[in-house]
Amino acid sequence: MTLYRRYSRRSPGAVAKYGGRVVALGRLENAPIGDAQPRSVMILVEWPSREAVRNFLDAPELADLHPLREDGTRNYLWWPHERLEDPHPILLPGAG
Repeated sequence: MTLYRRYSRRSPGAVAKYGGRVVALGRLENAPIGDAQPRSVMILVEWPSREAVRNFLDAPELADLHPLREDGTRNYLWWPHERLEDPHPILLPGAG
């Protein structure tokens, strides 16, 4: 079994334990728009805070889990973002 497959089987439970919620898990072969490199697998996780993510990454009992993700992929991305409660101010003309 590939390293990343082992990661994808264990990670949903570990993510949930630290407050994360797996929003999507599946294949992402081609971006329909733009020039993003294809990904064979994508996991999209929603976290309640940056602290929750940090606790997940620093948890001693998950020390053997993270290398499965890091060593089992090519073109690995970890892309955090902040959820906007109201996206309207950045969508208005002339907004930043």
